[in-house]
Amino acid sequence: MMNYATQLTLGIRLQEDATFENFLIGRNAQLMTHLKQFLQNEDHFFYIGGVLGSGRSHLLQACCHEMTQLKQSALYLPLSNYQEFHPGLLENLETISLVCVDDIQCISQEAVWQESLMHLYNRSRAAQTKLIVSGDVPPSELALSLADLKSRLSWGWMYQLHLLADEDKVMALQTRAKERGFELSQEVGNFLLRRCARQMSDLFLVLEKLDEASLSAQRRLTIPFVKTVLNL
Repeated sequence: MMNYATQLTLGIRLQEDATFENFLIGRNAQLMTHLKQFLQNEDHFFYIGGVLGSGRSHLLQACCHEMTQLKQSALYLPLSNYQEFHPGLLENLETISLVCVDDIQCISQEAVWQESLMHLYNRSRAAQTKLIVSGDVPPSELALSLADLKSRLSWGWMYQLHLLADEDKVMALQTRAKERGFELSQEVGNFLLRRCARQMSDLFLVLEKLDEASLSAQRRLTIPFVKTVLNL
C-alpha cells in the first residue's frame, strides 16, 4: 500500500484525480504503454521529460496511485518544493517499491541534493526497487553540476511528453466538466483557449471558477456569462 506515513510527514498529498484514466494521451500512447509496463516488470529506472504543463506531475502521481492498486508502496516527491525538505529524507527510500521524483531541474544548483539523489539511485538499483524522475528537458540537457548523476539519468527508459493539441485540450476540459456534473460546449472550450492561459493546470482552475459561478447564478456556461465571470 501507499507509504502514507512518509507522504503525510512531507506534507504532500496526491491529487485524487491524477490517475491514468484521467490523463488525455494525445500523442503519448507509446510512453503510456511503456510506463504501465515498467510498473509491473523488473526494470529499475524511468525518466520523463516535458515542459511545464505537459502533464509530468500528473503522470508521476498516477504511477503512485497505480502502485497502490498493485498493493505496493509508493512515494511522490516534488523538487519544486525542495527548500521545504532536507536532502537527508532521501535516505532509506530504496525500501519503498516506487519513488517518483518530480522537477529535477529545480536542484540544478544544489550539489548536496544531487549527490543524495545519486546515492538513492544506486541504492534503489541494488535493492531492485523502482525510481521515476521527471524534468523539463531530457537528461543530456539538464544543467546538473554532478556529472555522475546526469549520466545515471540516461540509464533506462527515457521519454519526452508531447503537449496536447488544442482539440485535445478542449476534450480534456469537457471531460473534467462532465466529471464535475456540467456540460462544456465546444464553442466555450475554444473561447477559453483563445482568451485564457493555455496550460492545462491553469485552464482547470478557470473551469473550477466557472463551475462555482454557474452553480451560484444557476446559469449555463455561455460565452457572455464566461466573459462576465472572468472579466474578459
